[in-house]
Amino acid sequence: MKRNIVLGMVVFLCGSVLAADSDAKGEIKSAAKKLAAANGYSWKTTVETPAGGRGNRFRPGPTEGQAAKDGTIHLSMTRGENTIEAYLKGDKGALKTEDGWKSLSEAGESDGGGQPNPTTFMARMLKNYKAPAAEAEDLADKAKELKSEDGAYSGDLTEEAVKQLVARGPRRPGAEPPEVADAKGSVKFWVKDGVLSKYEYQVKGKMSFNGNDVEINRTTTVAIKEVGSTKVEVPEDAKKKLS
Repeated sequence: MKRNIVLGMVVFLCGSVLAADSDAKGEIKSAAKKLAAANGYSWKTTVETPAGGRGNRFRPGPTEGQAAKDGTIHLSMTRGENTIEAYLKGDKGALKTEDGWKSLSEAGESDGGGQPNPTTFMARMLKNYKAPAAEAEDLADKAKELKSEDGAYSGDLTEEAVKQLVARGPRRPGAEPPEVADAKGSVKFWVKDGVLSKYEYQVKGKMSFNGNDVEINRTTTVAIKEVGSTKVEVPEDAKKKLS
């Protein structure tokens, strides 16, 4: 009899933990969906790495973004001393280059020497870009579990999810992603009035780059603002590349 009671308690507790995790993930995904359904929103993405870390060379500068309710996205990305501007909608995109606006397909072609240039890599990366509402949903799914504490939801990411995030970046078509070892990571979400307001994820791992092992340790923070009031105006030359 006592054994049955103990087993019953174990089943109950396990079920409670799973239900709590499911509820937390459900709340984050619901908050992300409400953000996507809002009448536009803006955000700023920043990436931090430990001072002096070898992974600093893989750290992009801040990105300012705006998303309209119809799915149009505007990005202003800092890379070194340069600012790169792009518009995305569905599977189409327009990237501003030294030669004017180009579609992602046009910009993604290699230069005359057959070697990819920075514009090529950026165009290929943008083809897989996810706005915060979509990325947050994806990250919630990739968390092992989420717990609510201190006004936020947090949890560890799966090893496979961390490997994807560490190795994420532009590659030549058909190229395999680099192998990632010692992959670990975590994610944290903040919700305000039922709408996603901020999220942050940290990933760590080791991967080989040009024959050298590089330690990656980056924290990406996405702060969301101007929910319901953001507008996206697309220049005519860029609009032609989105059609």
